[in-house]
Order: sequence, then C-alpha cells, then structure tokens
Amino acid sequence: MSAADDLSAPFELASPAFAMYQLLKELCLNNAEFFRRDDSEGGQRLHAGFLAVGDHVGLVAPLVHRLRRVAPSFDFNSSTPGNGYRSFNSVVDMCVVHGVKLCRQICDGRDSFLFRKSHYAKEVEACGHLLASLGSCLQLLQTMLSWGRPGELFSPEAENHTAEELLRHTEAINMYCFYGRCLGFQYCESMQKILKTISIMMASFSELYYSRPGLLSQATATLVTGGRYLLDPELRARRLVNISQYATVDFCKSFWLLSEMELLGRVPGMVCPAVAVNKVISIPPEPLEHARPDGSRVAVPIPDAHIGTAPVQARLLSAARREGMEMGEGRDARGQPVLPPSSALVIHCHGGGFVSQSSHSHEMYLREWACQLGVPVLSVDYSLAPRAPFPRALQEVLYAYCWALHNAHLLGSTAEKVVLVGDSAGANLNLGVAMKCVELGLRRPDGLFLAYVPVLVSFLPSPSRLLCIMDPLLPFGFMMRCLKAYACPGDGAGSPRSSASGKDDTESFEEVSESDLLELAAHKSAVSGGGSDTLTTVSLASLGSRPEADQSPEEPASARPEADGMLDRYVLRCDTDSQGREVPVLTTEPGGDEQVLFEAPCEPGLSARLGLAVSSLTSSVANTLGLASSRKPAACWQPREHTAGSRSPVAQLDALHHRSPSEEFQFQVPKDPYLSPYYASDDVLRQLPPTSILSLQLDPCLDDCVMFARRLDRLGCRVSLDVVDGLPHGFLNFSAFSKEAHGGSMLCVKRIRDLLGLARQGDGVQ
Repeated sequence: MSAADDLSAPFELASPAFAMYQLLKELCLNNAEFFRRDDSEGGQRLHAGFLAVGDHVGLVAPLVHRLRRVAPSFDFNSSTPGNGYRSFNSVVDMCVVHGVKLCRQICDGRDSFLFRKSHYAKEVEACGHLLASLGSCLQLLQTMLSWGRPGELFSPEAENHTAEELLRHTEAINMYCFYGRCLGFQYCESMQKILKTISIMMASFSELYYSRPGLLSQATATLVTGGRYLLDPELRARRLVNISQYATVDFCKSFWLLSEMELLGRVPGMVCPAVAVNKVISIPPEPLEHARPDGSRVAVPIPDAHIGTAPVQARLLSAARREGMEMGEGRDARGQPVLPPSSALVIHCHGGGFVSQSSHSHEMYLREWACQLGVPVLSVDYSLAPRAPFPRALQEVLYAYCWALHNAHLLGSTAEKVVLVGDSAGANLNLGVAMKCVELGLRRPDGLFLAYVPVLVSFLPSPSRLLCIMDPLLPFGFMMRCLKAYACPGDGAGSPRSSASGKDDTESFEEVSESDLLELAAHKSAVSGGGSDTLTTVSLASLGSRPEADQSPEEPASARPEADGMLDRYVLRCDTDSQGREVPVLTTEPGGDEQVLFEAPCEPGLSARLGLAVSSLTSSVANTLGLASSRKPAACWQPREHTAGSRSPVAQLDALHHRSPSEEFQFQVPKDPYLSPYYASDDVLRQLPPTSILSLQLDPCLDDCVMFARRLDRLGCRVSLDVVDGLPHGFLNFSAFSKEAHGGSMLCVKRIRDLLGLARQGDGVQ
C-alpha cells in the first residue's frame, strides 16, 4: 500500500492518541456555551472564537491521524523516530496542548469580576488562527506525499516540483499567527522565553537599522519599541513577518552580529567555564604539501576564490595549557604545570548561514566542550558571503585543516585523532572538507560530528523545510537569502567586486574575511582615550579578541624554534586566562617588527563593570549599524508593492502586505556535491570516516539529516543519528540559558568523545 493510499484509512476520534484533541473540543464547547449568553463584545468574541477552535480541531485531527500512520516509513530506523511528517504531527499536538491550557485557564477564571474578556478573546482567536494555518500545512503535506515515493523525503519525482510551486501552495497559510501570541509554542518552555526575547529584540533592532537615529535616541527608542512589541504581539508578528519577507541579507548579518557586541560578547566569560587558552591565530597563505599514504606528495590548494589570497583566521581553545602552546617552559603564567600534548584534536566550524557569526559568537558552548573533552579545539573563522561566496569558505576550512595537521604541535596536540565538528553551515563545510580529502588523497579526519547540517543546499520540497514558515530563528526569508548569497552570488546576492587580477578591489586591510572585520568592530579597545568609538589601530595579525584585565603580559618566547615561529607568525593575543579574566598580550605583525602592546586597565568591581557594559551597548549597536551602512549604502528596504517615496521603511515594516514568497526566490542552485553533499557519488561517500549526526524534531534541516544518514547507512558507512525534541535550530548558542539546550550540548560532547575514542570522565555526561 502506498503512502497516498494509506491516507484513505478511517479515522476514529476516540482513539487513545487523540484523547487530547477530544478534550480540547469538549472544553471549547463548554466555554462557547457559557459565553453564548454574554451580550458584551468580549463575550461574543469569545463565543465565536471557541466555536472556531472546536471546528478546526475536528478538521485537523483526521489529517494528523493520516500522517501519523505513514510517518514511521520515513524514519532513519525504528529506534530513531524523526522526520518532517512526524514534526508537523508534534507541532499540531503542541498546539492542542496549548489550546487545552488556555481553555482550562478561562474555565477557572471566567466567573471572576477581574476576568479580562478582551484579552482572552485575542488569545482564543490566535489559537484558532494557529490551528487553521496548521490545517493548511497538513493539507500541503498530503500533496507532498503524492509527489514522491514512499519512504523518500527527497525523491526523483519531487525534483519535478519546483520551489516556486511549493511557495505558491504556502500563500494560503497565515504566517502572522506563528509570530504573535503563540510564538514558540512548539518548543520547550525555557526556549519559549528565549525566543520571545530574541523576537522582540529583532523587531526593535529593525527600527534602529532602518531609521538610524542619534546615539541617545537609539537607547530611548530601544526601550520604547521593546516595550511596545512586548505588549502588542500582533504588531510584533506583522513586523517579524515583513522583516522575513523584505529585509536583505545585510539585515540578517547585522542582527546576528549583535551576539558579538561588547556587552553580549562578554557573556561567555561570565557564564561559561574558564579556559586556560583562548587565542586567535592567523594562518598565512603559504605553500603547503601533504604526504599521501603511497608516499607521494600533493600540494594543498591555497584559498584564492573571489577575494584573492589572505590569512585564514582561527581560534584555539583549551582547558589547560599544553606543550607547544606555551611560550615559556615548565609552568604557565599562574604556576600550573604545562601538560603534555593531547593525542586528540577537534577542528570546529561555526554556523551562521554562511553569511554571519564567528568563533567568538560560538564560545558559549565551545568553552564548555573544550573543558568537557579535555582536548584542544581549533575553531575556523572562514570568510563570509556575500563578499566571499562558494567555494571560498570551503577552501579556507580545507587549508586550515591541513595546516593544523602539519602544525599540531603548536596547538598542543599530536593529532593522532582528529575530528571535524560543526553546526549548520559549518557542518556542511566539514562534509565538503572530508570529501575533498578523499578526492585529493589527503589524510581523512578520524570522525565527523554534524549538528543540524544542511546537505541539500537547494529548496527542493521536503516536509521539514516547511517548518521554516514558523521558525523564529530561521524564517523562510532569512534562509533563502543566505542560500542565495552563498550559492548564487551572480543573482543579485551581492557578488564581490573583483579587479583584473582576480583579487577583490579593496584595500589590503579589507582582504581579511568579513567575520574578522566585524569581530574587530565589536571588540573596540577598552582603553581608547576619551571614550572614543574609533577602532584600535592594530596590525593584520592582531585581529582578535579584546584585551583582558588583571594579568601581566605573557612570558617572552623561549629560544625553541617552534615557539619563535608560533609567536612571530601565528599567535595574536590571548583572550582569557585560566580564571576567565582578561589579560593584555604583546602581539607581533607577521613579517615585520612592529608590535602593539594593549595596556590593561585596573579591573573594576562587578557593578562598575556592568555599568561600563551597559554604557557600551548603544555605542556598539551604533558601530554595527555604521558598518552595515558603509558596506551597503543603498536602501535595504524596497518592497515591490510600494514606490520609494510612498511610505517610510518603518511604516512598511508594520503594514499588512499580501505578497507571494515566490515573487523573489526564483533562482537555480548548481548541483555541486561540495555545495550539496547529498549529490556526492556513492564511491566518495563510502570513504567518509565514522559520522555522527545530531538533528532536531523541529528543525527545517531534519529531512536533510535523515536522508543523508539513511544513504550512508545503505552504503555500509558507520553512521549514527540523534533527533532531539523541543529545541530550535541553533540551540547550541543558548546552552548556558536553557536546561534542555544544555542537555543537547552534553549529548554532542558524548558523541564527539565516542568519535575520539576517549574514555568517559566524571563530567556528568550520560
């Protein structure tokens, strides 16, 4: 029996799986009858709202039942339930649970004199709109079932249906209901609070981004607009949906950059475990050869796409100082013994949609991973699109990987075991590096850990990808603009300017990756005179973390040649000492004698430090917006429905637009296996190292992970898949603030430890 035939199976509302649906319908009827006799406007709205919710429950329940019957055939295996069809069943279940809680709350308080009818009428109406939109999604999923073969989430038949066709089907879905009063209902409770806060920040930031008032008015506007979006969920929903539909990739980059502002950038040092080593390293683009197993040698390609040759930046984190890292001998600056080199090394690539973020913005979990694993972690800061689209980032990560193998002694490791680790876009790059190693005959990594990885960088129809219409962190518009900027730079995504020589037509300082420029902008000198917002004058090699306080400069370099080379060519400056305190470090410019010494101010008390951090917040936002405007001075908000002078950008952000998403996202992504590893040949995939994949039940990339894991399993590769529930895409960045997210992070640590073959330590990992 095919999946489409199975949809005709009879539905019984009284089945145990739908007891909650029946309960919601009964509660709706009870409340509707109570308010039927209420002649007030609020009472009549509640009466009509409950009737609507009850009707939608009756329409949605059979659709969920039919999908529930066929969903198991799309799982990775019987012990790992998870795919896009199951995800939507889970979302509807959570919506029903939300409706039951709301109905019970109203039942308990409807007789009270203080009962707010207008408030609860809006809540009930929002729940009804939510169920109606989910019903439209479920009908679309049934259409998608008819497009493909049973058990195939990405099937050859599905490729005959374009992204535009899927987008036209979504026009009837009311996306506003997912970003208003019910925002984040499908996630665990701790993440709901975080996502609502981020959504309010995004809505408020959009006003600063497009209006750009003065610094003082920015601070005032942030407080006022933030409160407005907190009190008016409908206004927030309109703003967020319109941002998703119209804002450019520059807005996405600028908003995600907020995590690296001076205030937020200090959070990892406050709430995360302290690390003894946190250094930014500049890897020079020098000729590099690698020995093949047969004894022949192969030249490692030097990154040169789009912006010419430039150093590759990376961040080294370690819970303890090890031989090779230390420029002195015997003991570190705090008198602790220096450990021998680790036999293992973790090379990490951060996420950010290929267009934003850096190793610094991912320190929230990298610090803890370095401490839990007890091995050095090297996080690569690859260049970002749209200035450096595909394949620039892949070239840089491959080069950094090969450099790390040749210089492992400088990283405190013997590199007997090397595992590539990454999340989202970074995981995609790691897969490309492993395939490049197979192609070029380079040493393959000993394992791959991939968190919520996109393996098919194209908008082919798949059920989990429909989740992006309700994802607060990865909405559909953001995802498509990032994809276009990285994979299709010639389609107006902001392709880089190139000179006749093939290099970017910019100053030499701008040849550094954009992530480095943004990090430098976010980490201004803490001692610039007069509170100036100007950037500290540093050499190319001193693009790193901000200076740290309450420590003396590091010891001078020893006479060992490898230590001298590390100081002269690679080390920038230390970010934290073993207590997480800031330390000033002497940095040396590559190929020259110029040195820049960052002086450390006296460490103030906690209240004073918080006051300084708050005072720097608005200046950091202003600096961020200044960079955004200098990179792209043209207007970023140009909706098709309005002329340039008809309405202000802020007014358009709050308007209710009827716009088809298919109007803009009409572009073709090349079927390059290094862009979309799903297209790689079986011969290449069979040679991949042991692979551990972690995905999320509510992640738009879930189907990518499931289908890729199934393909590797069919080819006889060693592969495992974990599907975690209740967390959003990018949850690792919130592991310090959510118990569930922290549990997911610890599962990642366990899987990485298994790939490294390390013995489990008493760190609480199950």
